[in-house]
Amino acid sequence: MTASSPWLPDALWAGAFFDGHWQAAPQRHPVIEPATGQSLGEIGLADPAQVARSAATAAQAQQAWAAAPYEQRAEVLRKAARLAEENIDTLIDWLVRESGSTRLKAGFEAKVTIKALQEAAALPSRSVGEILPSEPGRLNLARRRPLGVVGIISPFNFPLYLAMRAVAPAIALGNAVVLKPDPRTAVCGGAVIARLFEQADLPAGVLHMLPGDGAAGAALTSDPNVAMIQFTGSTAAGRKVGEAAGKHLKKVSLELGGKNSLIILDDADLDLAVANTAWGVYLHQGQICMATGRVLVHRKIHAAFLQKLVAKANALKVGDPAREDVA
Repeated sequence: MTASSPWLPDALWAGAFFDGHWQAAPQRHPVIEPATGQSLGEIGLADPAQVARSAATAAQAQQAWAAAPYEQRAEVLRKAARLAEENIDTLIDWLVRESGSTRLKAGFEAKVTIKALQEAAALPSRSVGEILPSEPGRLNLARRRPLGVVGIISPFNFPLYLAMRAVAPAIALGNAVVLKPDPRTAVCGGAVIARLFEQADLPAGVLHMLPGDGAAGAALTSDPNVAMIQFTGSTAAGRKVGEAAGKHLKKVSLELGGKNSLIILDDADLDLAVANTAWGVYLHQGQICMATGRVLVHRKIHAAFLQKLVAKANALKVGDPAREDVA
């Protein structure tokens, strides 16, 4: 059983990637439900050669897309947002099944993804420059232009939103995008996005969705047609991405790991502090860069706090989020 729906049928993405059209891939990667180990199908993998082909195609398609009227670009984003709202149950189901999200977390992620599309739809109509101080008889203008092709390497933990928050604004402002989602969540973090923009009438070639391994990511960071890399993932991988992109003088955006502290003082409401700690530490199994990685508790309340936190942790229900209400 999969999370298949008429809007995103298995036959569409099975063994395929998206380069403006769904293409069968010579290599495949299993789509696994982490809660059960059950197979949900296979997604197509792109190799470095395909990354190069897609980057070249995207560079060509980007020119016409950047020249398109701003209202046309805005309508694509608005339509994608409407499609996401109409198919939100499918988005949630895939986030639950493929990424191991609880339904609460998946619902939040789907809604914030729709918000990202709605916000991006407002970008094409914003000012694209400013008038700079000028001497008499001269007029100095600064104009903002799209970069060209933006390469996006997205993670497995919030796969839909952390990809869309980069894809949507890049497309809205006239860029083309080559998206490399994590193969572990390539449906909810990649195929879903390709389907939304395909049905929102984005011109073919402006968006490419290429699941792949580290070699595909490395090809993206070095490709001469890619002007910028947006990476979300581990600090170790981010160092490599930043170094490679910098070597090729690409613009870079990195969001990496964190070790965030929650400080609990001796006058804290213990029950509230324990509830906030459990939320911050255990949400999505702690697989979040903003997770509470360490809890600093005043020594006067440490023993009482620890006792309550252990009881809270033991009471959290563990199980399959697709079939039962779990924490």
